Amino acid sequence: MSAEASPLAGVRWIVLSDGARPTEDIYFLESAAPALRQHGAFVERFDTRRYHLPTRWALRRLSGANLLIVRSLGERWVHLLERHRERFGRIVYLIDDDLGAVTRTDGLPAAYVTRLTGLAERQPALLALADEVVACCDSLMAQLGREHANVSLLTPPMLAAAMKPADFTQPDWTIGYHGTRAHRDDIAHLAPALTSVMESHPRVRLEVMMGRHVPDALAGIDRLEAPEALPWKAFQYYQATRRIQIGLAPLLETPFNRGKSWIKFLDISAMGGVGIYSRRAPYTEIVEHGVDGLLVEDDPADWQVALERLLGDRKATEAMAERALQKARDIGAVEECTNFWRSR
Repeated sequence: MSAEASPLAGVRWIVLSDGARPTEDIYFLESAAPALRQHGAFVERFDTRRYHLPTRWALRRLSGANLLIVRSLGERWVHLLERHRERFGRIVYLIDDDLGAVTRTDGLPAAYVTRLTGLAERQPALLALADEVVACCDSLMAQLGREHANVSLLTPPMLAAAMKPADFTQPDWTIGYHGTRAHRDDIAHLAPALTSVMESHPRVRLEVMMGRHVPDALAGIDRLEAPEALPWKAFQYYQATRRIQIGLAPLLETPFNRGKSWIKFLDISAMGGVGIYSRRAPYTEIVEHGVDGLLVEDDPADWQVALERLLGDRKATEAMAERALQKARDIGAVEECTNFWRSR
């Protein structure tokens, strides 16, 4: 279809960026935007944090465009949109976390709680501005549906293009965990299981990408590698080139964790591995136990059994990883994300 014949020709989408680059890229800029441009749409990222020119210049640049707000927006920009709402097209607010839940969840880093609490305080104004709210999982969609009349679901697409699973024939397997500091308690909860497994499997390595923030409960585990967390673009390259055999995705029952998507399933699959997941949403919605991953209860003993199962049957584990990768490609198809935004 030519740009001239496309209904998207001349449509303008501007991402009003407040710095949430991973979320912007995953759900729009690196997934849907390339195809939207091919069909004639104009798409750009507008860095609101670094823009200091007069208001009239900003209004001239944004006038008539559809605006996408991801997670948050600075207070002066919120006021600008409120004062000049009639100058813009549709305003869509995309959110991938239950921001307010940080104050109801124990164990989160203090600085993280402070930051997200500030974002949560501005969220009602963003909801009031938005024609549509886009949420990343069913529970977040249901919650926001109590605050906004038009809430849609957009599950995460898979940006990585892994072509094959990890090498399961080699003896030196890697168990990997690549979560943020907001999930320190989740991985620390597995310390008894990981300690025992690493003691009984001397060729296995454990990688927890938390650097100096790795939980104390894990610090003494044999062959623990704790690289520092990477900036977003560096992590994308790392994920595309690094292979792990087993990925961990613990998710304890907390208010904050209830607002999580299944993106860890895509991440583990992209690195060629098979995942072990907490037996609760969102993972129970997509993982078929024993087929493309394992679902376990919170007891660390159950995680130890699951790890021993994967380590003890390499052919079965490899087959699960292959099926997981295929499912990740299916449920994370970028085309679905593109179709979502084309219909807006």
